[in-house]
Amino acid sequence: MEKEAKIYVAGHRGMVGSAIVRKLKAQGYENLLTRTSSELDLRDQAAVEDFFETERPDYVFLAAAKVGGIVANNTYRAEFLYDNLLIEANIIHNAYRYGAKKLLFLGSSCIYPKLAPQPLKEEYLLSGFLEPTNEPYAIAKITGIKLCEAYRSQYGCNFISAMPTNLYGPNDNYDLQNSHVLPALIRKFHEAKVNSKPFVEVWGTGSPRREFLHADDLADACFFLMQEYNEEMFVNIGTGEDVTIRELVEMVQRTVGYEGEVRWNTDKPDGTPRKLMDVSRLHGMGWKHTTELEEGLQRTYQDFLSNVELYVE
Repeated sequence: MEKEAKIYVAGHRGMVGSAIVRKLKAQGYENLLTRTSSELDLRDQAAVEDFFETERPDYVFLAAAKVGGIVANNTYRAEFLYDNLLIEANIIHNAYRYGAKKLLFLGSSCIYPKLAPQPLKEEYLLSGFLEPTNEPYAIAKITGIKLCEAYRSQYGCNFISAMPTNLYGPNDNYDLQNSHVLPALIRKFHEAKVNSKPFVEVWGTGSPRREFLHADDLADACFFLMQEYNEEMFVNIGTGEDVTIRELVEMVQRTVGYEGEVRWNTDKPDGTPRKLMDVSRLHGMGWKHTTELEEGLQRTYQDFLSNVELYVE
């Protein structure tokens, strides 16, 4: 990417988009295009077309999406499918129409079948049934991958896709109903500590295994791919290492400094048994994460404490 190129980061206020903006600025890119959702509703076809016609970005990072954890995914099924389909279709189509040189679409590890072999290789896509609780979101993200492939095939667009594992870091969503597991745990343990609660309830059995990648590492990988990768096949982004939810809970408890009891509500769902990404393709290209989970958790909790009024309404 040329230093003077016009770069559009869709979703720049979110955890992923803001990390990409930080990375680009650190690398000396200053011609960045951003719009808040109030300035540009990405679900509005005419508005997105007007934006692309006026601004004509050279490069597009598609990090905008409606996202949430297991509760949000299962509760707002129609919104997660509808909103995400509109966002990605509008941006990908107009990136083609108005001559973007390259686009990176960001998906999610939930695209893989619930019982796919572990670790998850890129070629396992569409080889089995999805996890029912997040099926609408997964279908939207699979559609985004296929849109990029189709525009590449039909029009020759250099549109690539990357599938991150579970993410955490600054600007995460800490809403207890709609957030992912790690930020929800940070908030739960923090509030229990502050309010001297005798116990914290955690859903499930603690046995599922999950992989976690710091948002700044993801941004670094996205920058790397935008510079170096031009193939049709999407790329997994992760650490290639996972922990059990029980181990994660213990790690968060230590990080926050909560000394009460942890109670496991085994009547609640566990979700997918394991989601470990096979990152051998990305490693083979020469990229590897640099932030280990323990260190990343410490940094993330410090960010949470610094912005607690912003994160917890």
